[in-house]
Amino acid sequence: MAESVFGSGLARICAVVAATRAQQFGSLVQKASRESRTVELRLDWLANDRERRHALAWLKRAAPPQVTFIATCRRRRGGGEFVGSALEELFWLMKAKEAGCAWCDLEIETLRELPENSVEGYAIPPKVLLSIHDFRRTPRSLSAPRILRHGGVDAIKVAAMSQNLADSLRVLHLARGSRQVVAIPMGEVGLPGRILSLRSGGALVYAPVAEATAPGQVPLRELRDLYRAHELTEKSKVFGVIGNPISHSLSPLMHNTGYVAAKKDAVLLPFLVERLGDFVKAIPEFGLRGFCVTLPYKTAILRYLDECDSLAEEIGAVNTVTVTERGKLAGSNTDYVGVVRALEGKMNLKGSRVVLYGAGGAARAAAFAVAKAGAEVLVCARREAAARRLARAVYGSVVRRSVLRKERFDAILNTTPVGMHPHAEDSPLRFEELNSSLVMDLIYRPLQTKLLRMAAKKGIRTVSGVEMFVAQGAAQWEHWMRNRAPEQEMRKAVVDRLQTEERRWR
Repeated sequence: MAESVFGSGLARICAVVAATRAQQFGSLVQKASRESRTVELRLDWLANDRERRHALAWLKRAAPPQVTFIATCRRRRGGGEFVGSALEELFWLMKAKEAGCAWCDLEIETLRELPENSVEGYAIPPKVLLSIHDFRRTPRSLSAPRILRHGGVDAIKVAAMSQNLADSLRVLHLARGSRQVVAIPMGEVGLPGRILSLRSGGALVYAPVAEATAPGQVPLRELRDLYRAHELTEKSKVFGVIGNPISHSLSPLMHNTGYVAAKKDAVLLPFLVERLGDFVKAIPEFGLRGFCVTLPYKTAILRYLDECDSLAEEIGAVNTVTVTERGKLAGSNTDYVGVVRALEGKMNLKGSRVVLYGAGGAARAAAFAVAKAGAEVLVCARREAAARRLARAVYGSVVRRSVLRKERFDAILNTTPVGMHPHAEDSPLRFEELNSSLVMDLIYRPLQTKLLRMAAKKGIRTVSGVEMFVAQGAAQWEHWMRNRAPEQEMRKAVVDRLQTEERRWR
């Protein structure tokens, strides 16, 4: 792949500095320069002209060496924060040149107001990136090469809101075979395309140092160190996780931490999927080798599979899909493995009596897991018909909730979402109903649910849902990578993130 006009490697990750005050501006520039060799300065974000003067004076005096600076003073009509005219915008870009900026970003709305639609003759930074933004949709007609013929323009940026995966792919196609096009699919739907834009031939990808300046931006440290966007090539293995919603998923963190730790040339991306069929059509274009499946598609994905292992078919849910060499979709279920691994060493399942509270999708994998390990499964759920169906499927039985306070069991597993953040003070069961040697909660947000805290207070052994989550993810990782997962590193990354979240909630 030809080197882009901004260079290669980390130089193609542009750290975005956006601050309202010059003092914070300077701190962010210093931080950005430690993470990347290319930095965009959002002059339009500074509160007023006084702050812009101070910020540029600091830059002229203390700019970190060997960093390429792109000055941007985007007006509001082009999606920015600057309230001045086109000439006032050019004035600040001229000042940015005096402060040492080699590039400037000029929106097409400003270019169209200039004589002959050209920036030639203006004392702005010598290199010009012409930007086109559409924050509502992806235009049907995209033609970056034609716009590049405008006088004085060295590269073009097309950033458009993706309403679906097809939009994202159309934006990425602009960058193919070009070293002068920055292609940015915006929004959560466009996030995988944003990360893969350099792999597709894009000249640059943007990542905020602090606050995001556009929809779907990935934080700089994540883009660089977790997704390794600047290292991805056509040979890199690309995986995904699909769901709706998907932004909460910790699968990208867990899998990518494993790839980094094991030095694998692979990446896993989050796909917000609104229509499953659209995603399946896009699989070849994104070059996916496989994907994790989360709610609400664990059952719906079955009709798109070319093959499915017998256990996943029996469970009636798939959480792992592999794309074969011939492009076929093969389904399996590692939630089953996750439950078994989470309970291994904590109890002897064979011959034990295990209560499953709940009879939904999450309960099915757990029920088959403990049943095949030799346990007697007792299903307790509000929906009696669903409880009966699940109990029949695993040759177990239904137990009424009133029995929980009267009898003792070897384990109780909560498979319902009751107690999940932000409803962390709820519990699916009461204190007096916890009559068992072990309690496991499939929820992992928070790490210690109210249910687990109550169980611990009674001296009952507890198992957090994070154990199942990491175990099923490690099984997926091993299925795709064909060697042992660095499970310790993967678990630490997940637990650290969850603990950080919980501190934020307090």
